Amino acid sequence: MTNQTSNSSALPSVANNSRKTSFRILGAISVSHMLNDMTQSLIIAIYPMLQGEFSLSFGQIGLITLTYQLTASLLQPLIGLYTDKHPKPFSLPIGMGFTLVGLILLAYASSFHMVLLAAALVGTGSSVFHPESSRVARMASGGRHGMAQSIFQVGGNLGSSLGPLLAAAFIAPYGKGTLTWFAVAPLLAIVVLLQVGRWYQAQQRSNSGKVFKPSTVQRLPNKTVAFSLFILLTLIFSKYFYLASISSYYTFYLMHKFGITLQNAQVHLFVFLFAVAAGTIIGGPVGDKIGRKYVIWASILGAAPFTLILPYASLYWTGILTVIIGLIMASAFSAILVYAQELIPGKIGMVSGLFFGLSFGMGGLGAAALGYVADHTSIETVYHICAFLPLLGILTALLPNIEHKR
Repeated sequence: MTNQTSNSSALPSVANNSRKTSFRILGAISVSHMLNDMTQSLIIAIYPMLQGEFSLSFGQIGLITLTYQLTASLLQPLIGLYTDKHPKPFSLPIGMGFTLVGLILLAYASSFHMVLLAAALVGTGSSVFHPESSRVARMASGGRHGMAQSIFQVGGNLGSSLGPLLAAAFIAPYGKGTLTWFAVAPLLAIVVLLQVGRWYQAQQRSNSGKVFKPSTVQRLPNKTVAFSLFILLTLIFSKYFYLASISSYYTFYLMHKFGITLQNAQVHLFVFLFAVAAGTIIGGPVGDKIGRKYVIWASILGAAPFTLILPYASLYWTGILTVIIGLIMASAFSAILVYAQELIPGKIGMVSGLFFGLSFGMGGLGAAALGYVADHTSIETVYHICAFLPLLGILTALLPNIEHKR
């Protein structure tokens, strides 16, 4: 622990930024994130319909998530690394175009393989959108990086929470073909992102083509950086592997254990995802004030008591516990992402792509692995196993102190 304290001055907490926070751009990128993730969440929300139409096993359901998440996770760090050197202001609306095509293909999918292709296209759109939009959020932050990431993230989580609700209200009663109605969401996002792209381009010009000019800072030793990244990636694993058990299988769990209807189960999923959206806004601003390490600690390990109780709860308490879990765990990602960006200054796109990509990848691998477990045991066993994952939050104690309290 002495070594960590001695390193506390190795990096500045957050460099002062003379520019004002651009809430107009943060709002635009957050709305785009909402429309993007709402479109993507419709895939997960109609899993029970896809299972009935194509006679899918839980393993095949997990494979859909894995296909979407892997195309997103594998491409994101590469795109982020490339755009660190060659920023592309108008890549955002292009990425949203992939999402639009994937959504329409899913609406007319006549086989399981077409469903997988649609999921892959949506994942490709996500791989372009997330690292570049995270860069835009940091550019517009005015130095308040945690707050900016939280505003950006809350849009995505709000969009994810709307998917199940919209599926219950429109897709479940009228069929999978009604997905085409929702093509208006990525189309609107493309219009918004074209305006963001113009602002992004203007920032490039005003900085002689360089979006960021990182100040020269004393970096931590490479071994310390590598070890810290390993800890952060482990925490991402614990968070998103657990969230995969909720986002992919919560409706099945509620229907199987408590005998409720599909639409009722989708409303429960919406409530959980809305709690995640609400919790997202907390982590960034609090991390700006007290330090991100404390937020990471509380948001991962703090969920453990509730996840351990969840498998034994009644329907009433299951709803309450999942809301608490969503609120607590949601605050982690913004804090982890900004901590990592400050750990490796000057690599915003690469770091954002790596962590967004890993979050998707862990969600996909988690969905596939947990689907296999559910097929060979029971859906309840999934929640008994995942209950212990937040205990990995204790590893936060090993992270170096790279920032001062503000």
